[in-house]
Amino acid sequence: MKLHIREFAKLTGVSVRTLHFYDEIGLLKPSSVDEQNGYHFYDEYALIRMQEILFYRELDFPLKEIRMILSSPDYDKQNALKEQKHLLTLKKERLERLISALDGAMEGEIVNMNVFDNSEFEAKCEEYAKEAKKKWGDTAAYKESAENTADYSAEKWKQVNSAMEERIAEFADCKRKGFAPISTEAQALVKKWQNFITENYYTCTKLIIAELGEMYVADERFCKNIDRHGDGTAQFMSDAIKAYCK
Repeated sequence: MKLHIREFAKLTGVSVRTLHFYDEIGLLKPSSVDEQNGYHFYDEYALIRMQEILFYRELDFPLKEIRMILSSPDYDKQNALKEQKHLLTLKKERLERLISALDGAMEGEIVNMNVFDNSEFEAKCEEYAKEAKKKWGDTAAYKESAENTADYSAEKWKQVNSAMEERIAEFADCKRKGFAPISTEAQALVKKWQNFITENYYTCTKLIIAELGEMYVADERFCKNIDRHGDGTAQFMSDAIKAYCK
């Protein structure tokens, strides 16, 4: 799929001006730009990223926070979709209560003012945003990552994410072959992983990679995401990183 910016705008329901703005702030880059006429084009990967952006927009997340979440090297898409579904369900339930209250008001009933309460939805959104900010928003690593990835096109993001999956798959393969976390083979993969993060996101020091290694097993969401490549991959990565950092 290769859509001109006007076709992409029509398909996604946003304006061409909005797409240009998303490009400027690094939220959604075109997949390619024609060198002769400057036309912007978008592919399937850009459509998937736009889908994620629109879900967050529907939940009233600021664009800065959406970019922060989507640009995180540890962004877990499947978990994000589950969180979004939960938040949208809360929003839907509130709207249903409001519609029911309107039906009652049309019949002359006195509406229970609690029907206007939106605190549960707002609290959940705030909790989700705070979690993202706590992990990345106030860190030097996130700021460096935001600067380094600002000019990434949709195609570049596709390449980076594909390479990330390949690196994790290599850990899974290393484990399947029976190598220990402290083996030369596993330690070489940790160095490769560290270099990958540095080259594509931010300077990955031993302290940072050590913290990431702990998170891979401490946070169930990341553990499940990594273990898609094979049961125990997250623990293997964590153990290999721990040995590397010693």
